[in-house]
Amino acid sequence: MDIFLQQVINGLVLGSVYALVALGYTMVYGILELINFAHGEITMVGAMVSLAVVSALAGSGVDMPGVMIVLTGVLTAIPVCMGLGYSIERVAYRPLRHAPRLAPLITAIGISIVLQNAAMLIWGRQYIPFPPVLQITRYDIGGATITNLQIAIIVLSACAMIGLVFLVNKTRLGRAMRATAQSPQVAGLMGVNINSIISATFVIGSGLAAIAGVMVSAYYGLAHYYMGFMLGLKAFSAAVLGGIGNLTGAMLGGLLLGVIESLGAGYIGDLTGGFLGSHYQDVFAFFVLILVLVFRPSGLLGERVVDRA
Repeated sequence: MDIFLQQVINGLVLGSVYALVALGYTMVYGILELINFAHGEITMVGAMVSLAVVSALAGSGVDMPGVMIVLTGVLTAIPVCMGLGYSIERVAYRPLRHAPRLAPLITAIGISIVLQNAAMLIWGRQYIPFPPVLQITRYDIGGATITNLQIAIIVLSACAMIGLVFLVNKTRLGRAMRATAQSPQVAGLMGVNINSIISATFVIGSGLAAIAGVMVSAYYGLAHYYMGFMLGLKAFSAAVLGGIGNLTGAMLGGLLLGVIESLGAGYIGDLTGGFLGSHYQDVFAFFVLILVLVFRPSGLLGERVVDRA
């Protein structure tokens, strides 16, 4: 029971990160029906930028609490990733908006490779450790352990997701986003600036990706130029699991995928008699994706079918 509870806690932490990244995928798909495969690399850039700021502040001996140092890194990474997301949409995707669907998809993969190599040139190939600026406190819950960092990740992710749902459902910008997702042509006739709304979608999704990148680097204690690739694939799997194009589905899919992956990593050794170890945990994300695509292609919460005529 202790192992089960511990794996559930670990899965909720991991799933919270997946959910944040998955929201970026599902927002863009809901409006453009485009899979932005460069989104995982934006998460990586957020992690790298924040880590550079945190390392610089920690190495300078500045008299700041560790939480404030990390917060400074987050507040630096968010606008950088927002600007990057806006630039990608403006330069790479907007000219191909009316092109065949394969063209923007290939472009997204190309942008992903470009960002990976740019990060490698700037920060190098090596793994970059996260400075030990945070004081980790452990709490025992029913025989399992949870840290203050894990609690912060879960709470911050929940706040970001609630804030996004409020923005989409209760604000003027959110109404314009929903109108654009339903019918861009009609929304344009009603006075909605389609280009601005699409750019805002990329900007908001990139901001969430930056937060997720900081969480991942702080949780695992390192960052790497290639870290966004697998994280992006898993977040995409989470978005498909919940129902891509559906915000609530992306959140649910992320949390479920995190818990499934964590439980699989904890019990796969016992289930296979030691033949497979916990390092095979990545298999579960893609196994779940295959099952969903076979038995319920629309995802757990489905996807609203809209007429774009």
